[in-house]
Amino acid sequence: MQGNINEKLQVPVLIDGKKFVPDVNSYGEVRNPCTGKIIGVVPMCGETVVDAAAQAARAAFPSWADLPATKRASIMFNFRELLKSHFDELAKTLTYEHGKTMEESRGDIQRGIEVVEFACGMPHILKGENLTQVADFIDGETVREPLGVCAGITPFNFPAMVPMWMFPIALACGNTFILKPSEKVPFTAMMLADLLMKAGVPDGVFNIVHGGVDAVNALCAHPLISAVSFVGSSKVAKHVYTRSCEYGKRVQSAGGAKNALVVLPDADVDSAIRAIIGSALGCTGQRCMAGSLLVAVGAAGDMLVDKLLEAMDALKMGDTSCGLPADLGPVIDASARDRVFRYIGLGVEEGASLLRDGRQGVPNQGYFVGPTLFDNVKPEMSIARDEIFGPLLSMLRFQTLDEAIAFVNNIPYGNGSTLFTASGSAARQFAREISCGMVGINVGVPAPMSMFPFSGWKESFYGDLHVQGMEGAMFYTRQKTILSRWDKQYIRRQGW
Repeated sequence: MQGNINEKLQVPVLIDGKKFVPDVNSYGEVRNPCTGKIIGVVPMCGETVVDAAAQAARAAFPSWADLPATKRASIMFNFRELLKSHFDELAKTLTYEHGKTMEESRGDIQRGIEVVEFACGMPHILKGENLTQVADFIDGETVREPLGVCAGITPFNFPAMVPMWMFPIALACGNTFILKPSEKVPFTAMMLADLLMKAGVPDGVFNIVHGGVDAVNALCAHPLISAVSFVGSSKVAKHVYTRSCEYGKRVQSAGGAKNALVVLPDADVDSAIRAIIGSALGCTGQRCMAGSLLVAVGAAGDMLVDKLLEAMDALKMGDTSCGLPADLGPVIDASARDRVFRYIGLGVEEGASLLRDGRQGVPNQGYFVGPTLFDNVKPEMSIARDEIFGPLLSMLRFQTLDEAIAFVNNIPYGNGSTLFTASGSAARQFAREISCGMVGINVGVPAPMSMFPFSGWKESFYGDLHVQGMEGAMFYTRQKTILSRWDKQYIRRQGW
């Protein structure tokens, strides 16, 4: 976006405690997905702005790292209370810029708050280990210390939760932070920053820059940044991981997914239907834990189809930003809508049975895609292989659980898979043999709570230590081992 810019719509950056609109060469449009109308203009930052943020974060690091862990935790407690007292305001802002339903926006924020609560306990987590008399007159101990300046690059689909996967833990560990939220959803991030500063975080400890590929590359390469956290597509995740590693940084880079929901004939049908609908269509399928593949074993397929269509037809699609109740909002923008429409066409061309067409009956304005269901999908089809990131569910049929597991394990992604069954034996086999990082048994979305890592495998993750839980704390700290020798000779010489 170039030319005349409405100053009232300009979104600022936050650097060293100050909000301002930087002088940049280009700007991006923020649109309300329900209407398509422009609601904001973001500066597309590059090396200069990223450098200013990195310099501010580096200058703030020594005093923040030296602050007792209990005092940093106290600020996190303050932040938690502010998030709760501004909960509805945050949810409305999130829905306005993203298009989620209010229920989904509340869930987005709540899951982020849970990570803040985990960060409040960081003084306990940061405690090291020790062993006295590890050798004659020698004591050994380990301590965990912060890395320095850390950066987070987050996607559009969870404007509150995903940033809060990162910065609360990083800050509680004693690091300073630069957040680059998606340029499509900058408002929620700016609200989080306001609350964080109100909670007592000093200037420069938390900073926000906006932009696209130039900002990302600058964060990956900047010499003052010690670690980079990323969530997004697998293609970009691999790029961020590779580029950041080239510059010697610690990296956790989460990518895309193609998650499978495996249903056995003995499953509780009504419970499974509710979970499948929530997994496949929640957040309009725009999440890396969405169940986009329905893998029916034996007679399970026939018992699911009619109930799935009935459940899809009962969903109300509409403008979530105007306060009216809706079960399904829009996708994020026109390109996302067009991509899902293209895959619906590809599914038909490749021979799958289109049972419900999400291109039909959608509102004229905004970026809406209706619930879509394909049956008789084959493993080689595009809709079975590619991450579509929309409300499109593809059903494949296999005769045995072994065949279903073999299919799922052949998927290059490895975020999550779920099995619906009443059999403990089948559940045990599935949990042990499935090749992915997060497994559900009769759970549609096996996304872990904040004390557990979000542990994607294969092309869904690049790095070693994941976000959340103890792995998050380990990622944002480094370990130091100290050996001390104090023998009795000194005491004897002093005559004590």
